[in-house]
Amino acid sequence: MSINVTKRDGSTEPLNLEKFHRVVAWACEGLSNVSESAVELKSQIQFYDGIKTHDIQETLIKAASELITEDTPNYQYVASRLINYHLRKQVYGGPNPYDLFTHVVNVVSDGYYDRELLNWYTDEDYKELNSYLVHDRDFNVPYAGMEQFRGKYLIRNRVTNKYYETPQMIYMLIPMVLFRNYPKTERLKWIKDFYDATSTFEISLPTPIMGGLRSPQKQFSSCVLVDSGDSLDSINATTSAIVKYVSQRAGIGINGGRIRAIGSAIRNGDATHTGVIPFYKMFQAAVRSCSQGGIRNGAATLYYPAWHYEVEDILVLKNNKGTEDNRIRHMDYAIQFNKLMYERLLSGGNITLFSPSDVPGLYEAFFIDYDKFKELYEAAEQDPDIRKKTISALTLFTSFLQERKDTGRIYLMNVDHANDRGSFRKEVAPIYQSNLCVEVLLPTKPLDNIFDETSEISLCTLAAINWGKIRATSDFERLARLVVRALDELLDYQDYPVLAAKNSTMARRPLGVGIINFAYWLAKNDLTYSNISVDGLKKIHEYAEAWSYYLIKASADLAKERGACSKSHETKYSLGVLPIDTYKKNVDSLADPDYKMDWNALRIKLTETGIRNSTLMALMPAETSAQISNSTNGIEPVRSLISIKQSKDGVLKQVVPEIRRLKNKYDLLWEQKSPEGYLKICAVLQKFIDQAISVNTSYNPKNYPDEQIPMSVLIRDVVQFYQMGGKNLYYFNTFDGAGELEVMPELEQSKVEDETCDSCTI
Repeated sequence: MSINVTKRDGSTEPLNLEKFHRVVAWACEGLSNVSESAVELKSQIQFYDGIKTHDIQETLIKAASELITEDTPNYQYVASRLINYHLRKQVYGGPNPYDLFTHVVNVVSDGYYDRELLNWYTDEDYKELNSYLVHDRDFNVPYAGMEQFRGKYLIRNRVTNKYYETPQMIYMLIPMVLFRNYPKTERLKWIKDFYDATSTFEISLPTPIMGGLRSPQKQFSSCVLVDSGDSLDSINATTSAIVKYVSQRAGIGINGGRIRAIGSAIRNGDATHTGVIPFYKMFQAAVRSCSQGGIRNGAATLYYPAWHYEVEDILVLKNNKGTEDNRIRHMDYAIQFNKLMYERLLSGGNITLFSPSDVPGLYEAFFIDYDKFKELYEAAEQDPDIRKKTISALTLFTSFLQERKDTGRIYLMNVDHANDRGSFRKEVAPIYQSNLCVEVLLPTKPLDNIFDETSEISLCTLAAINWGKIRATSDFERLARLVVRALDELLDYQDYPVLAAKNSTMARRPLGVGIINFAYWLAKNDLTYSNISVDGLKKIHEYAEAWSYYLIKASADLAKERGACSKSHETKYSLGVLPIDTYKKNVDSLADPDYKMDWNALRIKLTETGIRNSTLMALMPAETSAQISNSTNGIEPVRSLISIKQSKDGVLKQVVPEIRRLKNKYDLLWEQKSPEGYLKICAVLQKFIDQAISVNTSYNPKNYPDEQIPMSVLIRDVVQFYQMGGKNLYYFNTFDGAGELEVMPELEQSKVEDETCDSCTI
C-alpha cells in the first residue's frame, strides 16, 4: 500500500521512513542515556495515507517528553530538539534560519514587528549582529522551556497558529529595541552583551517583554497598582483603569481599603452606603472583562485593612461556601496589618473595627505615622458616638489564617514594614498597597477620573538575575549594569494607556529585579532550606549584599550619566539611606551584618547624584522563565526532582538542573518539616531589598499530629515573620497527597499548576 504524507503547504509526497529515522537520530545524537528506537516505539505512530507531517512531528515530541525520568533526564533535550526542528520548518521552511535582516523584513511586512527596526539600524549593523547570533543556543532550552516559548513567547497568529520567529531571534531583537538610542559607537556592544546575558540565561525577562518587545504593541510593565478613593467618580475611574491595563496583559493590584463601610451615611444621611462588596464586584467584573492576549482572564489582588468595619464579611469573599451574592471568588485578597494588631494578638486583646470614613485621618495614619494611628485608634475606641465593632484579636487572626489555609490565596501585608523599610520617604510618598503577586511596593494616589493628571497609578517593570550562573559575587556587577540600563530604556519606549501611570512612571522610574534558580544555587553550595546553618545564612547574606549593592550602584551610575528621576528626592536613596539602614535589626540574630561592599562610598554618591530608579529589587514568582532556562522557580524549594507543570499547553515535565550530580542535594519542599528555614532565608534576603518578596508558606500535614496543622503553628509563623521585618505573604501551600502523582504515577513527581497570570510571573 502506498502511503503519502501531507506537508505544511498542503502538498503531498510519499512517506520517507528513512527521513523519519534520521530526524529522530539527529535529536538523540550526542546525548547520553537516550535511545532513538525508544522514542520511535513510544510514539506508536500509525501511518495512514494523507497523515500530516505536523502530526508526525508532534507525536514524536510527545513520545520523547514522556520518556523523561530521573534516570533519563536527557530526553528533555531530545524533545526540545524535535520542537526546534518542527519550529524551524514552520518559520523558515527548513533547518537553517534566515539571516537577521531578511527575517526582520519578512515579519515587518506581515505586520508583527515594529517597522522602526528597519530604520534604527544599517545594513552593516544587521550583518554584524547576524554574525553574532548563535542559533544552536536554542538547543539549550529544555523541553518545558520550548513549550513555553511556543505557548507564550513566540510571536504568532493565534487564529491560524502560524509562528513567525525562533528563540534566538527574540533574544537578539529585544536588545536591538532597548539600546536603539545608545550612541552608535557603543550600542552594538550593549546589544551583544545583553543578547549573551539573556540567551545564556544569566538574565531572565518577564512575559510582557519576551512576548511583545519587538512588536507594534508597546506596554511591557508587569505590575499595575491602582488605588481607589471613596467616591463614585474614583471607583468608576479605578474600574476604567483596570480594564485598560488588563487588556494589556498586566496583573493588577487594587487598593479598596478607603471605601466606606455598609450603613455609612451619604450626603449627611440622605442615603446609606451599600458597603464595599458591590464595588468589589465591579472591580472583579473589570478584571474579567478582557482576556490576556486571548490566553486567559485577567487577575487581581485587592487590598484592605484588618480593622475595616466589614472585614469579617470581606475575609470570606473567596470562600467556597455561600452564594454568588455574598462571594467574590475571582480575585485574590490581601489583609493589611501593623504593629498594633500584633500587640493586641500577643496580649490577648481586642481589635476594633471602623469604617474609614467615620474616623478622619485614621486610614492615612495607618500607613504613614504609627504613633498617630495608635492615638486616633484608641481615641475612637473610647468614643461612644463612633460606630464600631469589637472582635478579639485571636479570633480575627484565626479567621484570617483559616481562610488563608483553606483558599491558599488570602495574602498578608504588614503596612508599617512596607513603609518603614522601603525606599520611599513615607511622609511624602506612602505605600498603601502592593500588586498582584505582593512583591511590588510603590506609592499610589486615588484617581478622581480616568484623565486625572495628579493621581498616581504605579507600574513596575520586572526582570531577574539567575543565581545559578553566578560563580563569584563580582559577577553581579556586569549583570546588574545590563539589566538596569535595559529596563530603564524600556520605560521611555513603552506606551501608557492611562496618563496617571505615565506621569508616575516617568517621575519615579521604578524597576524590580528578582532572583531565579535559588534552590539550585543552594544545592550546588551544599546548603538546604530546612536546616539552614549559620554559615549558610552568612553565604546568602554575602551574595544578597553584592546583588543589592550592584543594582543600586548601576542606578546611581545611570543617574550621574542621564540624571536622577524627577522624584528622586522622595526616596531614602537621595538621603544616602539604603535598605541595610532600615531593615529590622532582629535579622542580625540570623546573620551578622558583616558587609563586604563599599556602602559608605555609595551613600556619598547617592547624595550627590540621586537615584535614577526609585526601586530596584523585588522577588517575584518566576514560573515561566524558570522553565525557559531550566532553572528552579524564584527562591522557592523544588517540589520534586521532576516537576509536572500543568498549563494551558498541557502537561510539561521540568527536570532540576544537574539532576545526576546534585540529586541528593536538593531539599524538596514536602520533605521539609516546616517553613521555618525558608522564612529565615527570606528575612536575610529582605534585608537587602527595597520592595518585597512573594513569600509562600508551605505545610505538609503529615508532619503534625492527626495530620492537622495546628492554628498555634500558623500564628507563630506569622508573628515571627513580622518580628523579622517581613512585609508580604503570598500563597499558602498545603500538601494533601491528592493529584501529586496523577499524571505519571511511575515517577515521584509534583504536579504544579501554572500561574493564573503571566504578568508578574516572569
